Amino acid sequence: MDRTGVDKTVSDTPNLQDFDRLSGLFRQAQDQLNEVVFGQEAVVAEVLATILAGGHNLLVGAPGLAKTRLVTAMSQILGLSGKRVQFTPDLMPTDILGTEILEETGDGKRAFRFIEGPVFCQLLMADEINRASPRTQSALLEAMQERQVTVAGERRPLPAPFHVLATQNPIEQEGTYPLPEAQLDRFLLQTNIDYPDLDSERRMLAATTGNHEQTPTTVLSADDVMAAQRIVRAMPMGDGLVDNILALVNTARPGGVAADNLLWGPGPRASQALSLTVRARAFLDGRTAPGRADLIALAPSVLRHRMALTFAARADGMTTDSVIAGLLEQMV
Repeated sequence: MDRTGVDKTVSDTPNLQDFDRLSGLFRQAQDQLNEVVFGQEAVVAEVLATILAGGHNLLVGAPGLAKTRLVTAMSQILGLSGKRVQFTPDLMPTDILGTEILEETGDGKRAFRFIEGPVFCQLLMADEINRASPRTQSALLEAMQERQVTVAGERRPLPAPFHVLATQNPIEQEGTYPLPEAQLDRFLLQTNIDYPDLDSERRMLAATTGNHEQTPTTVLSADDVMAAQRIVRAMPMGDGLVDNILALVNTARPGGVAADNLLWGPGPRASQALSLTVRARAFLDGRTAPGRADLIALAPSVLRHRMALTFAARADGMTTDSVIAGLLEQMV
């Protein structure tokens, strides 16, 4: 099992029968999620692609855009044990990881017993992650990268699969602590959530303010999710697409075509993230191999949190998304 929690001891050749079955189940899960979270089809697809790629996702959006609802429903539909942590300024690392307590046994002896924190689950929702102090935020670093935590000098493995879906409010910055670059890089994707369109909001009102609210049902299991993750890693990808990924990531770094606008750019994790998520997107669509359209669709979410603009670029009204769009236009 590698650091993403995916068992890689199986054959590298995907079984087409398993591919069809699991891809179909994930599309059923996608359909259910779209009936729970209205007007966010692209967001649902990206979060499912994150799970299929074995990674973590940072959901950024204004309050009330169903971020919590999406994560809660996903835990139910995918058959994963889920827990939620509301990040606040007074939250301590032990509130996430767990702690040891001293107990007295029946024979009068004393011994330490470890009480697991909410991180010991398969789908952790870190709600408003930027409201906690850097010390508490860093408690997730080892969990996200190594799929384990170290408490009192002892390493404790987390359940497999393990995924963090964190939310962040981009509007209110008072009393928040921006995530450090090292932690941002651990998120496979940063998915920005916009307001739903009028028709979707009309459907939302009908579904959530009446007597027949949609209740999600379990479609997959944890074993199904891990089997799908193995298939995604075994999917073939053409050399041309690999060259496109490497070229795009390199042009997004200082020294590339956008160098005058960048303080720093994406590292190798961006290339790895694109390689995995383009295959996951194709899998979700029922295709056995990814194409350039998958790269164009996912590039903003993979790169935007791995880049920083210069002050002059921001003063000119540029954003990381506009820089990425320009790089994609040149690639096409």
